[in-house]
Amino acid sequence: MTQADIQQNFNHMNPMQREAVFCTEGPLLILAGAGSGKTTVLVNRIAYILQSELCRPWNILAITFTNKAAGELKERICNAVPEGGNDIWAATFHSTCARILRRYGDRLGYSSHFTVYATDDQKRLVKDILKQLNIDEKLLPVRSVMSEISKAKDKMDTPQDMLKQGEYDYRKLSIAKVYEAYQARLKTADAMDFDDLLCKTVELFEQFPEILGYYQNQFKYIMVDEYQDTNRVQYRFVSMLAEKYGNICVVGDDDQSIYKFRGATIENILSFENTFKGAKIIRLEQNYRSTKNILNAANEVISNNTVRKGKTLWTDNPEGEKIELHTCEDERDEAAFIAKTIMDGVAEGRKYSDFAILYRTNAQSNAIEQYLSRSGIPHRIIGGHRFYDREEIRDMIAYLQVINNPHDDVRLSRIINVPKRGIGARSLQVAAEIGAGLGESIYTIIKEAENYPQLSRSAGKLKQFVDLIDGLIEAHESEDYSLAELYNLILEHTGYENYLRVEKENADVRIENIEELSSNIIKFEEDYGDEAELSAFLEEISLMTDIDNYDAEADTCVMMTLHSAKGLEFPVVFITGMEDGLFPSRLSMDNPEELNEERRLAYVGITRAKQRLYLTKTRTRMLFGTTSYSRESRFVKEIPDKLLNKTGESKRYSFGTQNGTNAFSSDNERASSVSSRFSTYQKPAAKAGVTYSVGDSVLHKVFGKGLVMSAEKMGNDTLLEIAFDKVGTKKLMANFCKMEKL
Repeated sequence: MTQADIQQNFNHMNPMQREAVFCTEGPLLILAGAGSGKTTVLVNRIAYILQSELCRPWNILAITFTNKAAGELKERICNAVPEGGNDIWAATFHSTCARILRRYGDRLGYSSHFTVYATDDQKRLVKDILKQLNIDEKLLPVRSVMSEISKAKDKMDTPQDMLKQGEYDYRKLSIAKVYEAYQARLKTADAMDFDDLLCKTVELFEQFPEILGYYQNQFKYIMVDEYQDTNRVQYRFVSMLAEKYGNICVVGDDDQSIYKFRGATIENILSFENTFKGAKIIRLEQNYRSTKNILNAANEVISNNTVRKGKTLWTDNPEGEKIELHTCEDERDEAAFIAKTIMDGVAEGRKYSDFAILYRTNAQSNAIEQYLSRSGIPHRIIGGHRFYDREEIRDMIAYLQVINNPHDDVRLSRIINVPKRGIGARSLQVAAEIGAGLGESIYTIIKEAENYPQLSRSAGKLKQFVDLIDGLIEAHESEDYSLAELYNLILEHTGYENYLRVEKENADVRIENIEELSSNIIKFEEDYGDEAELSAFLEEISLMTDIDNYDAEADTCVMMTLHSAKGLEFPVVFITGMEDGLFPSRLSMDNPEELNEERRLAYVGITRAKQRLYLTKTRTRMLFGTTSYSRESRFVKEIPDKLLNKTGESKRYSFGTQNGTNAFSSDNERASSVSSRFSTYQKPAAKAGVTYSVGDSVLHKVFGKGLVMSAEKMGNDTLLEIAFDKVGTKKLMANFCKMEKL
């Protein structure tokens, strides 16, 4: 097949997309606007390289930022290139680095079974170090220490570098000492944190040029998605790998750079052509996602930023409806408007999953969630309590971590007395102090507890625990047990289920959760086959983010912060709290650089919407316990009036009841005094005589016909459990559901 024949396969793409696909040699920056099909370009570029036989599949490295994105990319590559697609390295930065370190980490003193510490593990370790160094947490909060350590690693600064920098600054000097102890404890525990995965890989490349050379030879073509979100270490990592061939293609959008707080450096994308000489820039400006009105609003807002590459998105999509700017009295009225709009939309044929509610801060979600719950609207909060953050799941994962790496002090400390074994906190502290003095792990010390007089009283109980762990390690290393069988051994020999029944509330729910973990392990083994190793499973879940669990197929509306929404799209989007001081945030309003990032965040939020976009603002808002007047966000003022449909300026929406039927009603009466705006919101009561009893047949506006299974009085309201013919059983508050008795 000739090159011209191969290129014919890509005629379905627009001219700029094809240009990006066919440009394979040398540095390339693809400036991909929101909804411009950047993933399509990446997949087709890889397919074109392989069809043109420019390299073998394993010579391609494609890096993304989330496991979800990496999985989708790999799946689409395999569909496009059935033969060899699985051999392409398509993974996140952290997964890629972890894979390299599993192979060569011994050069830096780590085993192939090193542990990856998640945020909570880091907190526990830092907290313990602060206590050992007699540093008051009130003067030096754990989060502040973790943030400073992460910033230092982003700059590739060692504890010694920080000690020099903090020579005359007591706070910096204290953090440097914690950093030094923190790294020492990680090393003893054969563990790394997320930042270490990147830093240690770069360190490996710098100290062992032959290893760097091996990967430089392997990766002839390197592609990096979301390049605007890379930090200094990530830039260093990919630039080192690309030194030999120079075939580095980065895809990104400087207008969507919103992660400065995580260390993202927008300069990486702004200065790409200066860093990689001879670089070509291709702009993808055709948007396939949004209507013209939504896109024009996004363009108008982002045009107010000065430091940007510059591009203007356009679309062949219909003009669409105007953006609705709705003014509410307060946050309750805002929540009621959102709930009403969703209910009306579903009644007209939309799915719940068509709707996304975005906000600047998590604190805004409370009032909205309450109204969604009261109206029976299924919803999920992205960024809420993750499955792997639950106490019982963390306990079981800790057992697996200790079996994989018994020198992991943090995980071992978590389970040494769970279930209770009579091993007190004092014994654990003594073992930790002995270990710190000798540079050994707690496990090494308690294995020989009888040799330390300080541990003589608890030596017997410590030995029983060591025997348990040693037995489980032996079972794992024998390879006679699958991961699922090993997991069952842990449950059997620890008596953990019985412990939950005796010691914990909601034991049945907790037991269901640990059974669900067993299901996850079985699925992992099915997916990975012979490569389903314990260390691989632990690594996968440690690198998982909440967005990786987002199920787009579930019929439930989604609530999340604007930051979490990046990379997603929805037919209908609400952006709430469009008020100066909230969005943009108060801290950013006097800082041009911070304000630019807030504006990019607004641009990201607007471009999540495909068909309808609602912007909501309030006259007054209670947030963090304080009620204040609100001023319209400057980002709203940057949208031309011709693109807006302004509503609610003289109306208040609330859940009410009329003629026995619960419904939303509008109240045109404005507050007659300032004080009335700050009065307590009164929930409307059901009309006298309208009650629901077990056995009543009802008709709900959205859910249809149902039968009342239970009715429980709760204050001035009634909690109803109703079995609906079409959607199953739901719990609704009588005063808040749009329903009538039949």
